[in-house]
Amino acid sequence: MPNADTHAQAEVSIEVVRSLSAISQPEWDACACPETAEGGAPLDPFTTYRFLDALEQSGSVGDGTGWYPHYIIARIGDQVIGVAPMYLKAHSQGEYIFDHNWAHAYERAGGNYYPKLQVAVPFTPVTGRRLLVRPEFADVARAGLIQGAVQLAANNNLSSLHITFCTEDEIGAMSDMGLMARVSQQYHWHNDGYADFDAFLDSLSSRKRKAIRKERRTAQDFGGTIRALTGDEIKAEYWDYFWTFYQDTGARKWGSPYLSRAFFDILHDTMRDDVLLVLAERDGRPVAGALNMIGRDCVYGRYWGATEHHPCLHFEACYYQAIDYAISNGLARVEAGAQGDHKLARGYLPVQTHSAHWLRDEGFAKAVSTYLDAERAAVDEEIEILTSYGPFKKAQPLDET
Repeated sequence: MPNADTHAQAEVSIEVVRSLSAISQPEWDACACPETAEGGAPLDPFTTYRFLDALEQSGSVGDGTGWYPHYIIARIGDQVIGVAPMYLKAHSQGEYIFDHNWAHAYERAGGNYYPKLQVAVPFTPVTGRRLLVRPEFADVARAGLIQGAVQLAANNNLSSLHITFCTEDEIGAMSDMGLMARVSQQYHWHNDGYADFDAFLDSLSSRKRKAIRKERRTAQDFGGTIRALTGDEIKAEYWDYFWTFYQDTGARKWGSPYLSRAFFDILHDTMRDDVLLVLAERDGRPVAGALNMIGRDCVYGRYWGATEHHPCLHFEACYYQAIDYAISNGLARVEAGAQGDHKLARGYLPVQTHSAHWLRDEGFAKAVSTYLDAERAAVDEEIEILTSYGPFKKAQPLDET
């Protein structure tokens, strides 16, 4: 294997392709999930070839969606050393790192904010690597991907490049290359080695513990059964019900669903072992459901919907069932998706999330940089305050002797 110095001196070539069919699955996954080479689940199922290809093959991205694939590939010679899921964007929908105010300001000043470039997993506000690199080429591959994406934006007179929900480690590399770092916050649940759900409840204050127990009893008494299914336990016909749930939620939140019906069929065929589907069934049919994805150390809550309203069923299906699964399977955390202060009382604490941004106009970039400094301080203060209101027992001061 070449050493790091050889890698640094080697010439990295960059290619942008419009379809995943231009690269083989083994080449992509050697960068996206190298940890699976020795077996087991990927750290992040959302950047695997299977998931991104499901988006593309189902028509959830591509023509008519405002998400146009421009996957970026870094090579040394014939070897793929890095890839990134990049899209040309005609709007800012489905991103969850909000830049609508930036777009309005840019356009009021006479510029065209769209199209822009976005390195992201579409419609998926989960944290993870976005610069996907073979570990032995990490530094040079990251640098090549960043430089290549910025150069593509500059050469095409695009307003901006955005890398969202990336890792803190990636932020360091991107900041060193001139991109601006942005901090946001989400709510995550962390497994403190709990033996079972009751052990988790024992870590909470008495009032919060009683509230959760009451919510779980209320949900379980809705008049049916709640099941958490994965792999072959999930029947193909369940997706007909879940599509109805998803459409209802999508219509209320976004105006129209982001994902197509075909996406769920492909997900079933290629990734059902990576899915945790929670279904509430009454009179022999599902009436509510929550879709989670399973990573190597995390449960990722994604979508919820229902055709019947029952008190507390949302909390049970989305939050408590995910915690149950994480504890039972020794997973480190649950990411419950974007926003939602109501998650705090249910054991999900605020954490930082990260994104990086390049803006072509230097004056605009300077103004945004000043804004990001103020925003970062505000987010840090909010996280500190929200954490202090968390449901966990407070440490008691020691008695002085």
